[in-house]
Amino acid sequence: MPLDETHDPRLRSWVASANAAACDFPIQNLPLGVFRSPGSSRGHIGVAIGDQILDLHRCADRGLFDEGSADIADACQGPSLARLMGLGRRASTDLRREVSRWLREEGATQAKVHDTVQSQLVPQSAVTMLLPVEIGDYTDFYASIFHATNVGTMLRPDEPLLPNYKHVPIGYHGRASSVVATGTPVRRPSGQVMPDGASEPLFRASRRLDYELEVGVFVGPGNALGEPIPAGEAEQHVFGLCLLNDWSARDIQAWEYQPLGPFLAKSFATSISPWLVTLDALEPFRVPPQPRPPGDPPPLPYLESDDGRARGAIDVRLEVAISTERMRTAGTDPQVVSRSTLRHLYWTIAQLVTHHASNGCNLRPGDLLGTGTVSGPTRESRGCLLELTWRGSEPLHLPGGETRRFLEDGDEVIFRGWCERAGAIRIGLGECRGTVAPASTSN
Repeated sequence: MPLDETHDPRLRSWVASANAAACDFPIQNLPLGVFRSPGSSRGHIGVAIGDQILDLHRCADRGLFDEGSADIADACQGPSLARLMGLGRRASTDLRREVSRWLREEGATQAKVHDTVQSQLVPQSAVTMLLPVEIGDYTDFYASIFHATNVGTMLRPDEPLLPNYKHVPIGYHGRASSVVATGTPVRRPSGQVMPDGASEPLFRASRRLDYELEVGVFVGPGNALGEPIPAGEAEQHVFGLCLLNDWSARDIQAWEYQPLGPFLAKSFATSISPWLVTLDALEPFRVPPQPRPPGDPPPLPYLESDDGRARGAIDVRLEVAISTERMRTAGTDPQVVSRSTLRHLYWTIAQLVTHHASNGCNLRPGDLLGTGTVSGPTRESRGCLLELTWRGSEPLHLPGGETRRFLEDGDEVIFRGWCERAGAIRIGLGECRGTVAPASTSN
């Protein structure tokens, strides 16, 4: 998609908070989500604008949509984004353009609808954000070569990367039922572990609980069973991006992952941020993929496209912060512990989608893909504690004299994401938060 009127950096909104310099949700963003107002029993689809939400359900009820947008208006009255996702990228593009015109500071369209639109704004602070859709399937990838190399070095110093890594996007089928909205407490899991030096496993609460900094990719219309998605068409099947925390119990994982990979060490919780930033909004921040090192094999032809080679990556900047109970009691701000960027991925989002469907697997509206931990080449850009503390051997130092090898009860993990470059307005993905709750006492 070329840049259009919705990306114009000169645009300002009559919603004053959307014009602040550090705002995640200026008029150039317009991410979509689902919220529930106090006293309501169902969710409404909304657009974030500054510190407000525009209630699209009520906008549709009041006939604000153009006559040619009946299918979009109908989809916006659903309890989730599923129907809108199924309409495809053209529908979300048209919706974005129409909402942008409603919210602009000046313009003939805005003048006609201003009072009606204004009455449909709800403060973000007054609502509960819900999952954007009932997630049917969740697949987590392993698309950062820096993360894969670091973890491989801990486990297999002589061969950190297995022979297939540079040829095929690696992924596993996650658990959709335990994907939760930001702010949901995450209970420490229990499971089988094999302590160092032990001869038999035991069942106990995890002592090596970790986070994983990822980006979530929500599928749009998807494909029919048996019909692959060509690389050049893959982004037509991407609805939007969010932040994703793939919580991981490293001690449980170390014992169970062979031979079939992650299972209970991952399935207890996955947190996502509530707002889905569309690919349209991310257009100004498209960049070529990171060059592959000399000697690395090129992707097989089914994973390649001209557009992917030219602009297949997205420069989303990512940040992890930790806040302990002691820090919150003392009034200490969360401590940023790492920063990375989505540009560090070895495989692009389009390649993940194409590979997933290459055997005819049918992706459906609302399916969720995780990129895998987004780590970079430096210590400061490692996307999980397993890497940051090098399996616990190099503790992380926090304010007040606290240290962490892995997460403790009461720790809150906060992900943030944003895009910025010269000549464009900064946009954000918001936040993904989760606090560790003690293990269940019923085990």
